[in-house]
Amino acid sequence: MSLADKVLAVNDNLPIRTDKPVHSGKVRSVYWLTAEDSARLIREKGYDVPADTPLAIMVISDRISAFDCIWHGEDGLNGVPGKGAALNAISSHWFKLFKEKGLADSHILDIPHPFVWIVQKARPVMVEAIARQYITGSMWRSYSKGEREFCGITLPEGLKKEQKLPEILITPSTKGIMRGLDGVPEADDVNVSRADLERHYKAFNFLSLSDIDQYEKLLKEGFNVISDALAELDEIFVDTKFEFGYVKDAAGNDKMIYMDEVGTPDSSRIWEGAAYREGKIIEQSKEGFRQWLLNNFPDPDILLNKDRMPERAALARDNALPVEVMMDISRTYVGIAEKIVGHKLDLSANPKQEIIDILREQYQLIAD
Repeated sequence: MSLADKVLAVNDNLPIRTDKPVHSGKVRSVYWLTAEDSARLIREKGYDVPADTPLAIMVISDRISAFDCIWHGEDGLNGVPGKGAALNAISSHWFKLFKEKGLADSHILDIPHPFVWIVQKARPVMVEAIARQYITGSMWRSYSKGEREFCGITLPEGLKKEQKLPEILITPSTKGIMRGLDGVPEADDVNVSRADLERHYKAFNFLSLSDIDQYEKLLKEGFNVISDALAELDEIFVDTKFEFGYVKDAAGNDKMIYMDEVGTPDSSRIWEGAAYREGKIIEQSKEGFRQWLLNNFPDPDILLNKDRMPERAALARDNALPVEVMMDISRTYVGIAEKIVGHKLDLSANPKQEIIDILREQYQLIAD
């Protein structure tokens, strides 16, 4: 079996029984179960949700995205070996730790396979909840050009690149395009302030004005839990993106939860602590791959300028990256995952067939 065969690059064609279209994102695909299968699993598995809750199978892939494009390697390597298992393992670890520490639940009800979550339907809050502990990336680029206000927060003068900030900053952005909201540009992923959220809390899908306090509390608490745990491993949690939503518990009450993924190399910057103390940055996240792309293509503006998206898409489509680059990403993802979870990852030789077998034999969800 070739290296390419061990990668799950296409994850939206599994024969999972569903009566709705499969939603395929950059990394995950979502299969909504039939009402009958959802009710059966809730009953058989004892999930702590109302009996009529819609459930979905969420299948991760090994695809690698950066700058809003999917990249591929030579020799038919259309994903990064171990990446999907690493992302799911890290998120599952943090979600479990959050629950143990009394923060909040997640959307995950069951983990049948390292690539698979069974989740309950959630009503998403339309906010990319971003928290920053160091000044770097886009914030540093804007700060270095003289900008001092970010999402309604004013930063002090004299900050240096990659310096620790005086406190954790919450700098939210829109999740999707919000239309007709005063003061909020009609574009995806644009910065918003706390005042914007308060003015338009219903449009952002908050159930109440006070839930903005709750989201900020859960964001900071979750950030600190991960930061403290990584510090024990001599890793630095630099910045991250969380997502939140609402689900109903078994009694039918609404509750805010963590959803999507948390604390992964895809959604966060993680730096090696020893290197940082020596004045160097060693990325333990996708940012290292992003920097490689910026340094290895002659015109980095294509990757940074949203107005050049057609050129960017062509760049990703027409350039097969060296296998060693893809394997370097694999070592980063698998390495930090194994450090976080405290054991070696069990990487499958044929993840697609394993998923099908488990969902058929243990969950009766395969449409034969």
